Amino acid sequence: MKIPLLDLQSQLQPLREEIVRAVTRVVDSTTYILGPEVVGLEEEVALYCNGACGVGVSSGTDALLVSLMALGIGPGDRVLTTAYSFFATMGVILRCGAEPVFADIDPVSFNIDPKEMAKVLENDKGKTIKAIIPVHLYGQCADMAAIMTLANEYAIPVIEDAAQAIGSECPDGAGNWKKSGTMGLAGCFSFFPSKNLGGIGDGGMVVSNDTDFGEQIRILRNHGAKPKYYHAEIGGNFRLDPIQATVLRIKLQHLEKWHAARRNNAAYYNKLFSESTLVQDLKVKLPVAVYKKQAEASETTKNYHIYNQYVLRVDDRDSLIDWLRSQNIGCEIYYPLCLHEQECLQGIIDTPSLPHAEQAARTTIALPVYPELTIEMQEYVVEQIVAFYKR
Repeated sequence: MKIPLLDLQSQLQPLREEIVRAVTRVVDSTTYILGPEVVGLEEEVALYCNGACGVGVSSGTDALLVSLMALGIGPGDRVLTTAYSFFATMGVILRCGAEPVFADIDPVSFNIDPKEMAKVLENDKGKTIKAIIPVHLYGQCADMAAIMTLANEYAIPVIEDAAQAIGSECPDGAGNWKKSGTMGLAGCFSFFPSKNLGGIGDGGMVVSNDTDFGEQIRILRNHGAKPKYYHAEIGGNFRLDPIQATVLRIKLQHLEKWHAARRNNAAYYNKLFSESTLVQDLKVKLPVAVYKKQAEASETTKNYHIYNQYVLRVDDRDSLIDWLRSQNIGCEIYYPLCLHEQECLQGIIDTPSLPHAEQAARTTIALPVYPELTIEMQEYVVEQIVAFYKR
């Protein structure tokens, strides 16, 4: 049996004709920059996230970058974030001429730990930390109630890196449930093809409940022009392609169904692993869905992790990966090196050891969890992992 880490072809086939018609409509319109498809997606994503406005941009990375630009982040500033994330989280800080400062992660959720953030903020005697970027890793929200409490205490704006987490939810500390990207000043989403809501190329969006901030993003994404050819600010070319927008509008209609399928797949993996001896023998540690609430009109609980990735902690991780790949099972390491360990940072920024982040980088593995994954495929994956540890 051959099982890829992600099978975009199986997602595409039921939607292919509709997507081709929509793309053809954009091509025939000759509106190739922004236009009604982008506006439509912005409105629909903002509504889906319960945000006041959405601004389509060229990628999730550019969503983060333009948000920092809108805050005026630059040389001499520092930005507090996690060291356990994709490079873009740190890269945009460096591109602004600012300096990243890292807090360790919570070893259960893999997200930045508010207790560690508090220590960093307490030690910021010069008040040089001008923004906070929490990452909602693998599709599960960071502890935004605690993070926003800290941010409000220190009067620091929060830009949520929600690239992997569109549609995930968490409690806000006041008895309400909020969707990722709507608790800080802005939320930054990626539409990279591997995301739960993925395009046929790059794309991203900034969602905000502050319409003035949203308007500033809108100006900056188009070279800072308002009106055309008049530039009070220096922006960039961060515009979302209308072909991506029209595809994403189609896929957005299926997103909740795909989230549910990923949750079901994660639950079935958990069942299979729990029925083996691997969990009891501590060879495998299962992912934990931190946030659950009573489902509407039901006594059952609903899990608000969207499982962009299903990530295990395992013994002998690198050998297990070699074994799974030899059995035609796709798997991946997200991420093998923490941000503070990257070569480009060495000799520039001195960061103390972050033990939980570093351990996660050495022990985690992501398994296939895409919506079209079959029961038989999942059983084969678990059988092969059991076989590896019983060799």
